Order: sequence, then C-alpha cells, then structure tokens
Amino acid sequence: MIPGGCHTYAKGDDQYPELAPGFVARGQGCHVWDVDGHEYVEYGMGLRAVTLGHGYRPVVDAAYRAMLNGMNFTRPSPLEVECAEALLDLIPHAEMVKFAKNGSDVTTAAVKLARAFTGRDIVAICAEHPFFSIDDWFIATTPMAAGIPQAIRELTDRFHYNDLASVQAVFDRHPGRVACLVMEAATTEEPKHDFLRRAHELCAAHGALFILDEMITGFRFHLGGAQQLYGLSPDLSTFGKAMANGFALAALAGRRDVMECGGRRHADERVFLLSTTHGAETSALAAALATMQVYRDEGVVEFLYRQGTRLRAGVRAAADANGVADHFGLVGNPTNLLYVTLDRDGKPSQHFRTLFLQELIRGGVLAPSFVVSYAHQDQDIDRTVDAVADALAVYRRALDDGVERYLVGRPVKPVFRRFN
Repeated sequence: MIPGGCHTYAKGDDQYPELAPGFVARGQGCHVWDVDGHEYVEYGMGLRAVTLGHGYRPVVDAAYRAMLNGMNFTRPSPLEVECAEALLDLIPHAEMVKFAKNGSDVTTAAVKLARAFTGRDIVAICAEHPFFSIDDWFIATTPMAAGIPQAIRELTDRFHYNDLASVQAVFDRHPGRVACLVMEAATTEEPKHDFLRRAHELCAAHGALFILDEMITGFRFHLGGAQQLYGLSPDLSTFGKAMANGFALAALAGRRDVMECGGRRHADERVFLLSTTHGAETSALAAALATMQVYRDEGVVEFLYRQGTRLRAGVRAAADANGVADHFGLVGNPTNLLYVTLDRDGKPSQHFRTLFLQELIRGGVLAPSFVVSYAHQDQDIDRTVDAVADALAVYRRALDDGVERYLVGRPVKPVFRRFN
C-alpha cells in the first residue's frame, strides 16, 4: 500500500532489526509506546525534529489556539511576520526569511537562488555530509540516482570536509561556473585550521555563494545556529526540524540582496523561490514561536549539552567495562551523538549495528542515534546507560563467538543503496 512501507526511508523496516516495534502509537516527553503497549525511551525523536519532547504542552497549546482561529487564509497571517521577526532576531547575519514545510524545499530554494544570483549552474556539496535534499541536484550524487538525467548529474560536484584544497579543486574544474557551496558546519568531525571561514573566503573570491545547512545544527549547537558558534556569516542558511518541535516548518534565511531575487523589489528576471499552499499555515508558525520562546527562556541548548555529555560519559564507561571500546564508540557534538559499530576487524558493520539496536530494544530503548532532547531527564539517561551496558555485553560475546549467533533475522541496510 505504501512504497517502502513508510513515508520516510529512515523509518523503514530495513533500518531496524526484526525485533523492533513496527509502529509507534503515541509519545510523551522522551517516552514512546508501540501498538502493543510496550514503552521505550526514544532518541533522535522525529529524525531530530522533536527537541522539547512529544506532546510538549506550551507548543501544542499554541498550535491549538492558532488552529481554532483558522489554519490557512487567502491573505497572509500576522503570524508570518511575527515568526520571521523571531527567527531573524536569533540569526544575526540573516536579513530576510522565507518559510516552507520541509528542509529539502528550502535547501533547493537556496540552490536556485544561488544559481539565479550568480548566473551559474554548478553546485558543490560536502561529500562527508549525508543528506541535503530529496531533489535531483543532491540525489544525483547518491547510489539512488535512478530517474535523474545525466545532464542533471553533471551539475553537482563534491569537495571534502576540512580539505581546503578539495574546495579549490572544484573551482579549478569548473572555472566561472560554480554557483554555490552547500555544507553543514559540522557533523561527526569538528572544523580544523579555520576551514569554514576559509571555505567561505574561497567562495567570495570566486564569486560563489556559501550556503550553510542548519537543519540539524540549528536549535542544537547554539541558539543562533552553528554559524553563531563558529563565527560564520553565510550568504544563505536553511533551518527546520527542531525549530517547531515536530510541527512541519522550515526556513530559508540570508542576505537581503540575494533573498530579494525571489521578491518584487528588483528589475531583473523573477525567481520563483518558494510558494507553497501550506508553507505558512498558522499552526506550525505558532508552534515555532512557542518553541523559540522556550529556547530563549529556559536554556534548552545548554540542557542538551549537559545531558548529551552525561550520556556520552556513561556509554563510554560501559564500552570500557565490556572491553569493546575499540569496536564501539560515539562521535559528534554532545547535542547530536551518533554511534559507530565495528566488527572484530575494526570495519564498519551493519550486522553489529543491527545487534546493538536489537539489544537496546530488548532493554526498552529505541535509539537509531543518541540524539538527546529537552525531555531526557537524568533517570532516562541512566536507564539508557544500563541498557547500553547490557547490549554491549552481548556485543562482546558476538565479537568472540560470531555476530550471527546472537542476531535475530537479517541485518539493517544503508538507505542509499542502488538495489534492494
């Protein structure tokens, strides 16, 4: 009935072990329940979109009040201006903003703006960063490029993180044709040797735009985004996920002269930037306003760092205690922790990832990552560490005896693969 079994590849059955719950029926805070009533502590909630917690009342109530007054009108709602002002107040280098419903739309809009502003066609993306958009300019670079014409595939090139020479090489391969660089500020690796600022300088020197994808880093790394944390002033930046605590809202923000290409205050050829039926529905805008207010008032980002650091310390201690520290580890910012599963030869292993997920689920933890939320209290972290310790004890035995002996069913698979 549904291709792939769900509407987001990362939620599919092939991403979870056979013992995983098939459906999540409800959630409260950082806890979720499946259709059979089993309860779990959840991480990476809503693909990192639910940062305050499921059913967070100030946000839900704000959205509800907005819905009672009407969700979508023939003319703009005052909430559009209020939400724009609130976001721009947090992002000091952004001068204008446009809202949409998902990250792919606004990131693709940023690429379109860059092409229109520069009159160029080549897009350069960071090879180490896993996802930017469902649209052809990005998917053409993945193993799932079926259906994308070769001519489109040739318009996207790649560079490597913390490798300024590879950025320069892109400009050398396409002289006068590069419209923009698209990247995250950081994922599992921190910037070195002033890489981010120097990459931006290279863009400016070659007449290209520097686009920062803040879908994940925004509302996690810093209240003002990773650009504030690392002292950056991107030409364009994109936000989404956590900005409305799970309500569908994304934003493209940036320099006025670039953003105005999608407006009416110029005499050049018009750019069809973003124009979506549900892009500014009142419920999501009200949810975003409430979410941003909570972030300002309650020190949410600081809490995420504190709980992520507590979780990381506990997981590392459990890995050491079970003798698997050379085969299992955590990477990334404390607010956005991912785990790495290696086999006995030290190579990345989907089999061992599946085993670890399986054993966590046995212990009442649903964690495709260890991305914490504002709802993860100390007792939730401690319960998770206990489940990790039990899971890593099985992991140790699997390293010694063979993973197939402990794994129930088939291993998980990467989302981006050419064949099923």
